[in-house]
Amino acid sequence: MKSQRETMLKAQSLVGAKAPSEPAATVADCQQNPVDACKARHKTSWKLLFLVTQDFSFWDRRRPLAREAQAAGAEVWVMTCPGPFAEKLTLEGFRVIPWHVSRASLNPVRELYAFLQVLRVYRSLQPELVHHFALKPVVYGGLAARIYQNISCVHSIVGLGSAFTAEHRTMHFVRWLLLRLLRTALKRKDATCIFQNQDNLNDFVRSKIVRADQAVLIRGSGVNTQQFIPRPELRGVPVVILPGRMLWEKGVREFVAAAELLRAQGVSARFALVGEPDAGHASSIPVSQLREWDASGVVEWWGQQDDMPGVFARSNVVCLPSYGEGVPKALIEAAASGRALVASEVPGCGEVVRHGENGFLVPAHSTEALARAMATLIEDAPLRAKMGACGRVIAVREFSEELVHTQLLEVYRNLLEDRRAGDAVAGFDRRREYPAVSG
Repeated sequence: MKSQRETMLKAQSLVGAKAPSEPAATVADCQQNPVDACKARHKTSWKLLFLVTQDFSFWDRRRPLAREAQAAGAEVWVMTCPGPFAEKLTLEGFRVIPWHVSRASLNPVRELYAFLQVLRVYRSLQPELVHHFALKPVVYGGLAARIYQNISCVHSIVGLGSAFTAEHRTMHFVRWLLLRLLRTALKRKDATCIFQNQDNLNDFVRSKIVRADQAVLIRGSGVNTQQFIPRPELRGVPVVILPGRMLWEKGVREFVAAAELLRAQGVSARFALVGEPDAGHASSIPVSQLREWDASGVVEWWGQQDDMPGVFARSNVVCLPSYGEGVPKALIEAAASGRALVASEVPGCGEVVRHGENGFLVPAHSTEALARAMATLIEDAPLRAKMGACGRVIAVREFSEELVHTQLLEVYRNLLEDRRAGDAVAGFDRRREYPAVSG
């Protein structure tokens, strides 16, 4: 799947001046006075608000982008559900606004309260630019920005989630309602919609949820190619891992079944699940089930791991038989680490895995096809090495943090300059254009 935006931008340095640092405000300060409490640690020329449901998600995936925005002159605010990473974010110099929201909630009263919180902050903070990540922030933030029309928006569709992959009756209604809300929230002149894979982008344009001239393809959140580097495989029995949140929709059931099948066939390998359940997600796997699998000896459950470069170094094959993704960070990091990949042939995974080049794509839900692909790589070390080397090239060329952040900052700059009738924004070099998306 080739996009016209794959060559949209080249890396370019962004200049930003920093003022002497001041002590970061505490989360308590921000809770007491969420709009005025935190003083800027950088010399700023524009106000940027990130809206995201999880503080961990922002810390893990968006923090480097926020730092780049600060360097380009932004006063960065983060509205998120406060958890263990909120204090860390304030120490990084970001201003945290508590958002009491549940990702899994379908309760109308709770959801109205979550929306009203966003509305209040948009009215009082009045950011020039807001960046919404994932569907609930996109809907609530987009609707709030339609009311306060002096706010420019970036909407990141980072995968469609269980609302679009689940088939039970409740989710059919949620999907119907969500599509109508998205059409209202996204269609604004001063908004850009970022998609992580071409399939999602094409679906939204064809369904007239967004206009083609609003849509941009930026694949993933970027990988630190200096941190995730190829390392020689360890000697011994090959290790196949599935890294990610322990959700049914990540294909964990199929991975365990494939491991059982390969064990029955006498294939010598270890199989490991790497990650924790997500209690706030509708398809989270119970801890009791993970412990049962671990006790059976068919698969190992390693739980949450802080040293993912080390985890990839201990593995030989990285597998993600997901039902659908934006662009899976785990596969990008594994490719940068020089590991051969196996993934489902679904939107998102095909952006990273090139069948026969750096791994294999198999039909979703197919235990037998998954087992065959894993067995091929388990039993062929030279093929693993060849695919791993190819994956590293792809990761550096197409998914590096430098490339992705430059693309995102270019989106910010173009929206800001449109607001200011073409006036340059301090912290950025001259404006660059990127080609329109074909519908």
